[in-house]
Amino acid sequence: MNPYVLTILISSLGIGTTLTFASSHWLLAWMGLEINTLAIIPLMAKQHHPRAVEAATKYFLTQATAAAMILFASTTNAWMSGQWDILQISNQFSAATIILALALKIGLAPAHFWLPEVLQGLDLTTGLILSTWQKLAPFALIYQIAPNTNPTLLVTLGISSALVGGWGGLNQTQLRKILAYSSIAHLGWMITILHFMPNLTMLNLMIYIIMTSAMFLTAKTMSATKINTLATAWTKTPTLTALTMLSLLSLGGLPPLTGFMPKWLILQELAKQDLPLAATVMAMSALLSLFFYLRLCYAMTLTMSPSTNNTTSPWRFKSTQTTLPTAMMVTASLALLPITPAILAMTA
Repeated sequence: MNPYVLTILISSLGIGTTLTFASSHWLLAWMGLEINTLAIIPLMAKQHHPRAVEAATKYFLTQATAAAMILFASTTNAWMSGQWDILQISNQFSAATIILALALKIGLAPAHFWLPEVLQGLDLTTGLILSTWQKLAPFALIYQIAPNTNPTLLVTLGISSALVGGWGGLNQTQLRKILAYSSIAHLGWMITILHFMPNLTMLNLMIYIIMTSAMFLTAKTMSATKINTLATAWTKTPTLTALTMLSLLSLGGLPPLTGFMPKWLILQELAKQDLPLAATVMAMSALLSLFFYLRLCYAMTLTMSPSTNNTTSPWRFKSTQTTLPTAMMVTASLALLPITPAILAMTA
């Protein structure tokens, strides 16, 4: 892709998200979301592969549907109440419709069906942008209207997403689909706690972005898109493979790794809010997710790749990729648990 075009598209991604962050008017927020969507579609389709074009088309249709729902609901709210302010959404129907539209935008169950298919058709760099940066603008809007929304709707969306994210990833062999279902499960944890303790949602979003970035960057370094590729990575990059295994366990929420922090704090807060059943279901759904992370760990570190295979062996050239972002994200995804009190104090 032409570097000038790429610069314009990346700048548009930043401008769209910033516009949504800064807006207090529904039309401006909608415009930011639209700029965001239109900027990433050429990045998705740049491979000129049928799967990439299919992914870009599916993404465009779902995002356009969600944007139309947001415009309809915000217009209805303005018609009923006479104002466009995001924080002053008083019509319950409009609030619920916007929450469902934003759930469709970020891929929350039951509006999650597009996410694994779209992510599977993208290269790892665009997949990283879709899984991290593209979640920020819709989350800013969800964060602002959550106090005016029925908490039962949010908890229902969250629990269903956690369960779907756990069940959906069990039988997958493609790394990008596994990361898509992992994303759905993590978003479920964030939405469940949003009404009761919004700063925990922001903490969880930050840690999710760190851990997902670590996984996408390590997969890009290894050029891995399937479990089979991970199984042969040990002989090529042993240190990175061992750290990737720990990053996967962190995604699963095992102590003493960073991923344990948000799960621990969210379960504690759900218990305080007299929601023991929700906390139990969320904890059980974490076991489902942990199973497919352990499958990946097993394939990477506890199996020997066959010495004779029918595939072409990759040439082991020295990698020219920048390793500093990967190193920073992997370190953060493994070592932040001891400073939990400091992080909580910052988000409070």
